[in-house]
Amino acid sequence: MPDIKEELHKLCTTYVQKRMDEAEKAFKAAEQASNDDTKSSAGDKYETGRAMMQQEKDRNTTQLNEANKLMVALNRISAKGSSAVAETGSLVITNNGKFYIAISAGTLAVNGESYFAVSPASPIGIKLKGLKVGDEFDLNGKEYKVVEVV
Repeated sequence: MPDIKEELHKLCTTYVQKRMDEAEKAFKAAEQASNDDTKSSAGDKYETGRAMMQQEKDRNTTQLNEANKLMVALNRISAKGSSAVAETGSLVITNNGKFYIAISAGTLAVNGESYFAVSPASPIGIKLKGLKVGDEFDLNGKEYKVVEVV
């Protein structure tokens, strides 16, 4: 199981790196488009285009900052070791799914098995934290029982 945690951690890192790369690429494209836009006789059109490019750059900067925060959070998580109590970095196996408490990265596949990467601040992450084998909880009308904590 620790190997699975390490693989999940790597997949989360890849997910965040991809988001960072996409945001940087989009930012550079918007910056290039802004630089290529030359002032025409239709000054208002030029100014509108510049404003739209600036908004696009700002949006991409925000996405890049969010991805950087996710990477910082991931770097604080150790994929090694285990705990009897679910915490950030734990892999929690329930009767209704397998959850890696790290960042919200959606469904990840390892060795043909599906795992859900969830943020500790997400509704399910909040419910999972502090639980141990045998504990139960309800979320959105669905009953969960903790089978294993790694």
